[in-house]
Amino acid sequence: MDNSPDICGIELDGDGRNGTCGNSSTSHRLFGRQSSVHQIMGGGKAADVILWKQQHISFAIIVVSTVAWLVFERSGLSFLTICSNVFLILIVLLFLRANYDVSRNKQLQTLPELLVSEEMVNNAAASFRVKINYALLMAHDITLGKDFRLFFKAVVGLWLLSVIGSLISFFTLAYIGTILFVTLPALYNRYEDHVDRYAGLIHQKLSKHYKVVDESVSSRFPRSLFKEKDT
Repeated sequence: MDNSPDICGIELDGDGRNGTCGNSSTSHRLFGRQSSVHQIMGGGKAADVILWKQQHISFAIIVVSTVAWLVFERSGLSFLTICSNVFLILIVLLFLRANYDVSRNKQLQTLPELLVSEEMVNNAAASFRVKINYALLMAHDITLGKDFRLFFKAVVGLWLLSVIGSLISFFTLAYIGTILFVTLPALYNRYEDHVDRYAGLIHQKLSKHYKVVDESVSSRFPRSLFKEKDT
């Protein structure tokens, strides 16, 4: 009698899921990923917080984000005013606390030096340069009419951003993004198999419709518009 199901039940990935058998093959996974959700999030404490493995920190992020959103949206004050007042109160409290400890002959708490290393700056600058060059390359191709598909995606994306910007403010958008960033990965990690299955079905249907529309639109334009850059 074949014992392969028992073996499959033993082989688990980093999240305690079956990573080698069953219907959870990489071809059906969302975005074609091959790693666990925890690994995609970078691992470590940050991934633990995002996946709610440290629930108190994750909950604190949601509470702080909600309070900040209420302050920015309901107070009627500008972003600069609120930030200045917060830093002003913080600096005054720290200064008074330090002088109070000195007057009571208490030892001051040592604070770590806040320094930005040269390596950190170079890595950030290199990553930023790559992203900027990629954006300029896409803008160059769109301007010269080399890639109609890229042009269509850019137009749709900018139009969606314009619609969203007219409906909600920047702070509301940032708040929604923060809440989704903290909650969606955890929900997906919990219901991964169901989401991957339905996402695969939706992707197949959308691919069929996109192919029909793409062929219909492409037939109305010169072939030179759809030539790849390397050709």
